[in-house]
Amino acid sequence: MPKPDVFSKAKRSAVMARVRSHGNRATELALAALFRRHRFTGWRRRQAVFGKPDFIFRRLRLAVFVDGCFWHACPRHGTLPAGNRAFWRRKFAANQARDRRVNQELRRRGWRVLRVWEHELTRKNQPRLLRRLAPRLAPLPLKRTKTGKQ
Repeated sequence: MPKPDVFSKAKRSAVMARVRSHGNRATELALAALFRRHRFTGWRRRQAVFGKPDFIFRRLRLAVFVDGCFWHACPRHGTLPAGNRAFWRRKFAANQARDRRVNQELRRRGWRVLRVWEHELTRKNQPRLLRRLAPRLAPLPLKRTKTGKQ
């Protein structure tokens, strides 16, 4: 039998609302290890960029997000908890809407956006992920000015 909560429902809600996440550390570290293993350079973490990307490649103006299959409702692996289904549907829909807004705003600001699903970091899926990453991490061509000089 479950133990009764020492807080009222409203107080428990207030306490939980103050808990802040610390990122998706395991998946971020897995992608960082992949970058190192394949000698992708120029990436940074925890930079002050709109939308808080997990990684940025500033020179390439590329923002990389690692999306957890649960929290971002992966079409392949996302699951809907059995309890309080209406809440979770709203929560996942809000997360996806926020992701779309962040993508649009970053693109408006001249960034390219790459979203990586958590399941893409498994050994089995890494070759496919590397094929997605490689062209995006190639240096951008230099822009020509009106005088034709670079």
